[in-house]
Amino acid sequence: MAHEVTVLTAGELRGLVQLDLAAVDVVERAFAALASGTVVMPPILSMAIPEANGEVDVKTAYIPGFDGFAIKVSPGFFDNPKLGLPSLNGLMILFSAKTGLVEALLLDNGYLTDVRTAAAGAVAARHLAPSKVETATVIGTGIQARLQIEAAHLVRPFSRVLVERLKITAEAVADPAQAVAQSQLVVTTTPAEHPVFKAEWLHPGLHITAMGSDQAGKNEIDPAALATADLYVCDRVSQCEALGELRSAIAAGLWQGGTPPELGEIVTGRHPGRRSDDEITLCDLTGTGAQDTAIATWTIAAARKAGAGSTILT
Repeated sequence: MAHEVTVLTAGELRGLVQLDLAAVDVVERAFAALASGTVVMPPILSMAIPEANGEVDVKTAYIPGFDGFAIKVSPGFFDNPKLGLPSLNGLMILFSAKTGLVEALLLDNGYLTDVRTAAAGAVAARHLAPSKVETATVIGTGIQARLQIEAAHLVRPFSRVLVERLKITAEAVADPAQAVAQSQLVVTTTPAEHPVFKAEWLHPGLHITAMGSDQAGKNEIDPAALATADLYVCDRVSQCEALGELRSAIAAGLWQGGTPPELGEIVTGRHPGRRSDDEITLCDLTGTGAQDTAIATWTIAAARKAGAGSTILT
């Protein structure tokens, strides 16, 4: 018996999904689901390929109540720009949660990952940043540096930042300490293996979203900053212990705070978020399979409503 599979290209997906508040809400619901304790999400399958300056991550999650679950394959080969190729690639496969059959191939070349990663940053900013942000700083370059700031601007419409795609004042600052001192929101988006953010830069009324550390060996934030912050939050504690900033703080013997809260607990109100605009908050984002299942399921629903994509028989 033939089975239909929907195929969507990167171009079609860009027409269906944008980085907007709807996407932020989808990812926020994924974090809320994680807090319920009912999501099945195995550890990230991660493979480094040092000879090619590359890495590959595979993520997935089953969320009860969803019709499908996604498996996302995300290669990053960072010398590709020298060849005229993008450094990030990948696709998502959506399976039926009832039969296990393939429902859709989302050939997004990493686009959906870019959107859901930026949206996760917006969720963090929505719940942890001060109520009023005038200046934001991004430490890093590339697509996530731009998208993280665009996403944060959706929930905290600041007026000054280092970015050119928003109609606000943009400045390049050579001294990161100076930039952080003037900011209420900082996003780090680098593949750094040594801290690019120092603990002494922390000041009252600051929120930091760290999203670059997603592999063992990466470290953007001075480990002492985790202990100094009034509130440190993980997207998934088990992942941050192995891949995120928490790994470095534990290794340095600087984390004595017990088990930190997860972002989903903040979203659902199970754990308090920012208590005042003077607090210092830090959110560690390693990327979760729940985000991938959420964005893939939302995308295929939009595609079917729009009649987009092609169909193949298997």
